[in-house]
Amino acid sequence: MTDRIKVLIADDSALMRKVLKEIVMTDPSLEVIGTARNGEDAIKKVHELKPDVVTMDINMPVMDGLTAMQYILSDYPDIPVLMVSSLTDEGALITFEALELGAFDYVTKPSGTVSSNIHVVGREIIQKIKLGFEYAKKRNTLRRSERRSTTVKAKITIPATKTSISASTGLSKIILIGISTGGPRTLMEVLPMLPQDLQAALVIIQHMPPSFTSSFAKRLDSACPFPIKEAEPGDVLQDGRGYLAPGGYQLLIRREGMIRLSHNPQTVFMPSVNVTMESALDTFGGKKLIGVLMTGMGDDGADAMVKIRKAGGITIAEDESTAVVFGMPREAIERGGAEIVVPSYKIADEIIKAVRKS
Repeated sequence: MTDRIKVLIADDSALMRKVLKEIVMTDPSLEVIGTARNGEDAIKKVHELKPDVVTMDINMPVMDGLTAMQYILSDYPDIPVLMVSSLTDEGALITFEALELGAFDYVTKPSGTVSSNIHVVGREIIQKIKLGFEYAKKRNTLRRSERRSTTVKAKITIPATKTSISASTGLSKIILIGISTGGPRTLMEVLPMLPQDLQAALVIIQHMPPSFTSSFAKRLDSACPFPIKEAEPGDVLQDGRGYLAPGGYQLLIRREGMIRLSHNPQTVFMPSVNVTMESALDTFGGKKLIGVLMTGMGDDGADAMVKIRKAGGITIAEDESTAVVFGMPREAIERGGAEIVVPSYKIADEIIKAVRKS
């Protein structure tokens, strides 16, 4: 087979390099063409071997993975880099920095820097390598088509500086954003484009490990013109404020916009987009809701989007042209749950229109 996806593995642990290679080689469509023991070695191997995808450990001697990734993307901006990070607060902060600097996505090691049980995330590693390769191809196609097109994209505005003015204590509408693979980077592009005086509460359901959501909420808060926090039990939704569902829990919206966290129902993803959206629908009905579904694998949120739309709410799905993974939004579109379908750079504008619509 000559058209296999060529993978370079960078990790300072010989055990990790061996195990990751074994995992990747279990899929006949993938081929490990080389390994690197540190960031400097990874840069050298990328120039020599021209891989299709690079898996990059973060903590390495000589040169760390974050620095190496920036050198690689400077020379080869179309090579997807999949970060392999530890499940720690420090690991989360560096991972989000890597995503903002251009990493395709990340996989978390289940038990620290050297995880002998890395096999438990083997399927995720293989999936994301393939997704990275497909996304790079799609991005190249989109660039070529943009060069041929004279269409002007939506105007992007610089978000207002956040001030200490407190948000309104009222609750006009609720924006519910469901997102998964490719979500952190997409959210960092979309949310800063929303206005500081947003007349709605924003609830974000991002599939993410429990130890990552606190750091991600802080990241979003620093980038957006209105406050965003990791949701806590007893929080009450307010206009002009954002709430990120914590990993490992279901976020439920109850009477008067009160947030409850629960371990039930048990679903594949905790938090689940469907569970949160349906709890808001049960509490407030559809006309107060704006459902948004963006990049992600699977179909979480698709059924809830259908219900929100049927109940009179406004539903928005990301178009295939910009979705890192066109799974969740595609399912919503095919099931009739998406009233509006636009690329990611137009989603903020559509949210603003929906909020202002009486």
